[in-house]
Amino acid sequence: MHFELSKKYIDDLKKIISDHDEDAAVMLMEELHAADIAEIYDELNVDEARFLYLLLDGDKAGDVLAELEDDDRELFMKSLPSDVIARKFIDYMDSDDAADVIADLPDDRQEEVLSHIDDLEQAGDIVDLLKYNEDTAGGLMAKELISVKESWDVEKCIAEIRKIADEIDEIYYVYVVNEDNILKGILSLKRLIIAGSKKKVKDISKEDIISVKVDVEEEEVVNIARKYDLVALPVIDSIGRLVGRITIDDIVDVMQEEAEKDYQMVSGITEDVEPSDKIWVLTRARIPWLLIGLVGGIFGAQVISSYEGALAEYASMAFFIPLIAAMGGNVGVQSSSIIVQALASNSAGFDSLFKRLLKELAVALLNAVILASLIFLFSYFFYDSMALTISVSGALVIVVVFASVFGTFVPLALNRFNIDPALATGPFITTVNDITGLFIYLSLAHYTFSNLAG
Repeated sequence: MHFELSKKYIDDLKKIISDHDEDAAVMLMEELHAADIAEIYDELNVDEARFLYLLLDGDKAGDVLAELEDDDRELFMKSLPSDVIARKFIDYMDSDDAADVIADLPDDRQEEVLSHIDDLEQAGDIVDLLKYNEDTAGGLMAKELISVKESWDVEKCIAEIRKIADEIDEIYYVYVVNEDNILKGILSLKRLIIAGSKKKVKDISKEDIISVKVDVEEEEVVNIARKYDLVALPVIDSIGRLVGRITIDDIVDVMQEEAEKDYQMVSGITEDVEPSDKIWVLTRARIPWLLIGLVGGIFGAQVISSYEGALAEYASMAFFIPLIAAMGGNVGVQSSSIIVQALASNSAGFDSLFKRLLKELAVALLNAVILASLIFLFSYFFYDSMALTISVSGALVIVVVFASVFGTFVPLALNRFNIDPALATGPFITTVNDITGLFIYLSLAHYTFSNLAG
């Protein structure tokens, strides 16, 4: 059943915590999913959260810790002793989640927590994972998986799966390796179940397996999983040995993080921030592009002031300044957003750069003709000035075409130089197109008015 957090629920929970009523607190949470309990954390202070989470059983406690936002988890961890973190949480977590939690701790506390982990194999797996960059396949993978030797028969294979199945939350695939642990194939549970007990694993496994190396960037991992509709992806080292697997939940998390980051960049936010962050952090993330927008506004004002005489003589030129600026910015953002989306899904190769620019130019021309025709009719019937009608419709064609091509070219150029194309998509495109649109319109209007008046 879907859980909806309410004020009454939080009030009841806070009352229970203040009364130190452990039984009531456990009853209130026993039916909740770990993600729902993690959501409650935002409404509690550290002491209240500590009281609550220490009542959870081991498996759920570990799941809740993995579900917390990074900042919340870091704050919560500071309030707990190292041995409690190890035995209450880490012992019950998958290796990838445990490594993420420990990675947030200072180096000295990392060693303390690891020293309190009773399972030396798990501690070793976590240490191995901490060596990898968190933004790579190695940083995403978990060590928990099922691998079988290609020389085994089905009967021995099933016996091995039964032996270790309790240690793994979800079994998506069985991985086939040779005696040196080199990944050789993949085996679905369906294929394994229907095969004869004496069949060799090598004979029923699928050899054309898709895998990634430990140093592959997480964005590439997501693209591969999305392209081939994979729910789990094996990870190998530089010589092909199986070292871990990345499951669909981690892939979805990366997709969400990347989408949030791109959305923030398009909005002109330069850091990964949360609404709960401090005022200074939020200001620091927003101010760079606001300053650029301020500078752009000053340049726009300078463009207008350079035509002050013409505007004084032909005041009607000013009527459509907001429209031209708005259309240029909107068209540019539309074009750049489409390209950024294509780049994010690896569907925008530079071999087709000319084709993409040509296509965008065709779309821009069609849009420009439609918009210019509408504004021509509006201006013709509502303003008694052919010069104004010609100026605004002609400028709109040029501005829309320029903004479309510019909005297409900039993300492609940034991507070629390994700069995140989303970084300059929103405010940069809008600012440049505003200034350029004003210059094009006022130049064309001044020329048109002068010649028709003459």
